[in-house]
Amino acid sequence: MNKLLAGQGVRFLIGGGANTLLSYVLYWVLLLWMPYAWAYTISYALAILSGFAISTWFVFRASWSWLNLAAFPLVHVANYLASLFVVWMAVEILKVPKAIAPLIATVVVLPMNFILTRKLIHRPD
Repeated sequence: MNKLLAGQGVRFLIGGGANTLLSYVLYWVLLLWMPYAWAYTISYALAILSGFAISTWFVFRASWSWLNLAAFPLVHVANYLASLFVVWMAVEILKVPKAIAPLIATVVVLPMNFILTRKLIHRPD
């Protein structure tokens, strides 16, 4: 693995960890007022916006692009569907507490998230 990719991977984990923590706090707060699927959907949507900023400036050190911002949610449709499926399986089939099911989804979907995000934002040097 080259140094550039390794550095991006480390920054992706740090930035993603901060963004994930923010989205989980929002998810847990929203659970007080709504079903888990709605809480997860809202927190996920807001995390897309903060995730784009983190990925652009911190992870891949790229220039802001309105086109990439517009495409970023489309890339995350695949991540959303995959992670919502994992959340559903964890809660409904594996009987994992709904408050921690998104943690499992994050671990399962993380590699796909990095690959798709890098492909969209990173421009080869």
